[in-house]
Amino acid sequence: MRKATSNLLHTAGHHSWLSEVRCAKYGTASALTKDRYNVQRGNYATLTDRDVSFFEQIVGKSRILTDAADVEPYNADWLHSVKGYSQCVLKPKTTEEVSAILKYCNERLLAVCPQGGNSGLAGGSNPVFDEVVISTSLMNNILGFDSLSGVLSCQAGCILENLETHLEKHGHIMPLDLGAKGSCQIGGNVSTNAGGLRLVRYGSLHGSVLGVEAVLANGDVIDCMSKMKKDNTGYHLKHLFIGSEGTLGLVTKVAINCPVLPKSVNVALLGLESYEKVLETLKTSKRDLGEILSSCEMMDRESLQAVEDNLKLRVPIKDCPFYLLIETSGSNSTHDEEKLAQFLEHALDKNMIIDGTQASEPSRIKQIFELRERLGEGLLRDGFLNTYDLSLGVKDFYSIVPDLRDHLKNFSNVVRVSGFGHLGDGNIHLNVTSKAYSKEILQSIEPFIYEWTAKVGGSVSAEHGIGFKKRDAVHFSKSTRAIELMHQMKKVMDPNGILNPYKVLPELPITN
Repeated sequence: MRKATSNLLHTAGHHSWLSEVRCAKYGTASALTKDRYNVQRGNYATLTDRDVSFFEQIVGKSRILTDAADVEPYNADWLHSVKGYSQCVLKPKTTEEVSAILKYCNERLLAVCPQGGNSGLAGGSNPVFDEVVISTSLMNNILGFDSLSGVLSCQAGCILENLETHLEKHGHIMPLDLGAKGSCQIGGNVSTNAGGLRLVRYGSLHGSVLGVEAVLANGDVIDCMSKMKKDNTGYHLKHLFIGSEGTLGLVTKVAINCPVLPKSVNVALLGLESYEKVLETLKTSKRDLGEILSSCEMMDRESLQAVEDNLKLRVPIKDCPFYLLIETSGSNSTHDEEKLAQFLEHALDKNMIIDGTQASEPSRIKQIFELRERLGEGLLRDGFLNTYDLSLGVKDFYSIVPDLRDHLKNFSNVVRVSGFGHLGDGNIHLNVTSKAYSKEILQSIEPFIYEWTAKVGGSVSAEHGIGFKKRDAVHFSKSTRAIELMHQMKKVMDPNGILNPYKVLPELPITN
C-alpha cells in the first residue's frame, strides 16, 4: 500500500450542486405476474363498456386510456419482473375526480392500482391482473411554498426533480434525493416511504412529511394536510398512508418540510481495500465531519464494474474492492472544505484509504454521483436483475454479499452478485444479475436472504416498500400478531379490498 500523501486527492473548485439523472426504463416483462408467481385472482368484477363510459364522464375521453398499446407501459415495471393486463388507465387531475372514481369502483367491486412514476422496485405500482390503473401523473400542481417555514404543499403527481428545481429558486431543497427523481412522483415516494441519499442527514419521510390528503376506498377524503411541525391532536393518521403503498388510501396531496439549500457542497470518492477499512472510515467520517456529513454511500467493485462495462462511465480512481462516496453540505465553504480536508488527511495517514478524488465544482460532483445513481441501470443491462433492499446493522451490512455469492456459485448463468447502498443508515441494495430470468435462481435466493436477514435482526425492506414481490417475506420482520393487526386496519379502511390488492400484506394465517 502506497505511502499516504495529500496529493493523492485530486481536487476541483467549489459550488453548490444539484444532480440531474434520469431513471431509464427498458422494455416490458416477458411473463405475466400471475403466471410467473402463481397468483390467484381475487373475487373482483370485470371491467365493462358501461364502466368505461362512466369513467369518461368523470375524466373525459382524453384522460382515459383503453388502447392496448397505450395501456402497456402502465402494466409492467422497468425491471421486467412484474406485468399485469389492465385494460384501463385513468388520469384524474383533482382529488374530487379520484374520490368519484374510487366510490364507483368500490360499489362495483372493481380493483384499482394506484400508480405514480412507475419507478418502484418491489412491484407495488403495477397491476397483477386487470386492475384499473389510476395514474396521478396529471395531478402535478405545486400548491404553495412558505419560505419562512420551509413547508411545500403540492399534489401527489409532482415529479421529485421538478419540486427540487422549484425549491432551489427559493433557496431550499427536498429532504430526499433519489436516482429516479426525474420520473418518480412525490405521492409514490410518500406511499413507499422512500429513503434515498439524504436520509442520513434529514431522516425519513415519517419526519419530513407534515401532512397528507388521501382518498379512501369508498371515496371519502381524509384531509390531514397540516403544515404544523407540532400537532398532537389525537392519532397521527398521516402515518398510516406513509409507507402503506396505496393499500389504505390513495395519497392526493402532500405537505413536506424542506431544508435550506446548502451553500457549500463537497464530495469525495474513496477507494478502500477491505470492508474493515470501510467501517473504520465511516466511524471517522461521523466524528470528523459531524454536522456537515450529508451522505455516505458504499459501493463494491462488482457494482461499479457494471456501470463501466454497460454504461461506459469512467471511475476516476484506481480499481479497489470497495468505494465510499461521501458528501458534505453546509453554509460556509471555507469551514466545510477545511473539515473535509482534515478528515481525508487523517484517513490517509491511518492507511484507511488507498486512492481518492475530491470535488466541489458542480459538474465534477454530478459526474461522481452519476456513478452511484446509475448503478441500477448498469446492473439491469446485464440481462435480468433480482434486487433486494435490506436494512442491516453496519457490521453485517456487507457480509450477506459474499455469503449469497457462495450460495449461488453453482449457477453458471449468474453474471454478478454485488452490493451497494446507504452505509450511513444501514440500507444495502443486494443485487444478483443473470443473463435471463431464472426461476431456479429466484428460488435459491429466496428465502435464503430473508432468513439470513432475520437471523441478524435486520429488515427485509428498508426503503423500496413491500409491494407485490416481498409480501410473503413480511413475517421475517414482523410478528404474526403485528401482521394480523395490519389486516384489521386494512379491513376497516378498505373493507372490499379494492385498493392495490395482492400487495404489502401476506395471506393469513401466517406460516413461519
